[in-house]
Amino acid sequence: MLILGIETSCDETSIAVVSDGRKVIANAVASQINIHSRYSGVVPELASRAHLENINLVFEEALNNAKINKKDLAKKISAVSYTRGPGLAGALLVGQITAQTLSFIYKLPLVDVNHLEGHLYAALLEHKGLRPPYLCLIASGGHTELVIVKGYGKYNLIGATRDDAAGEAFDKVSKLLGLGYPGGPVIDNISKKGNSSRIRFPRPFLWPSWDFSFSGLKTAVVNHVKSVSGYKERAKNLSRKEKADISASFQDAVVETLIEKTIKAAKRYKMNTVVLGGGVSANSELRSAVLKRCRKEGLKAYLPSLELCTDNAAMIACAGYYKFKRLGIKKVIETKIEPNLKLQSW
Repeated sequence: MLILGIETSCDETSIAVVSDGRKVIANAVASQINIHSRYSGVVPELASRAHLENINLVFEEALNNAKINKKDLAKKISAVSYTRGPGLAGALLVGQITAQTLSFIYKLPLVDVNHLEGHLYAALLEHKGLRPPYLCLIASGGHTELVIVKGYGKYNLIGATRDDAAGEAFDKVSKLLGLGYPGGPVIDNISKKGNSSRIRFPRPFLWPSWDFSFSGLKTAVVNHVKSVSGYKERAKNLSRKEKADISASFQDAVVETLIEKTIKAAKRYKMNTVVLGGGVSANSELRSAVLKRCRKEGLKAYLPSLELCTDNAAMIACAGYYKFKRLGIKKVIETKIEPNLKLQSW
């Protein structure tokens, strides 16, 4: 069974074709980093316009890579899945309208997918032995959540983002230090040249809650920069070495917080398998630390490859496959996008 997935929740335009929820046949992605980097963050209106410009080109690329002729689409594709939310309203609309158009023209069933479900399932595309139940840490620009995947479509959200998500904190600290956008890869790279023990930033564990809050940590970095360089000048007076030390120390605080809460949650809920998802799961320090800690604790750890950590349509097609298989979605259904869509079981 081939599922065509569409992902346009933020600043990546992506269309993919996935077989039986596990094998990626094609996964085309158009990034908007060059557009938004000058603003040190995603500009919703520009993102929507870029999706409109890219969607047809990405669709053609995906079909070409999958070796599917548009004339045969109705015969080869079983359903179209798309991201209903959460995300930017204008960006989500582009994906929804594209999905509805394909559904109408080719009489294909529509399957709406929660963007977070995509991150929950991304590792399934590369690890054939992975099956629920498992504990998944979603760490991205807009979300930091701990979710127990009890089964396909059965979720228990035990920890959520209270304010700044991990990826958002990376972006803000990178902007503060004048390092560039997106902040995650930039800080990850410069941290390799820094001393992570140089500054002891706070660890926002929030015990006994499983929730996450990185606004205080971000503020601690701001106050440190203010104390050493002057607030008005921000990081202009800092040397490259000082920026590397601050970045490494900040990253160390984020990683330790994520790891400690994830491992303790796995033990508390008696979960033997830990899975990562979301853009921050591409962070080299986090990937190394979670593998090392899981080995020490006797837990299995599954990480998606770097290309499946960031937003992509393959993970949406994967989630769509399991939802379609279980619910048997009727043809050409109408659903409204929900920018603040919550994760729910089905």
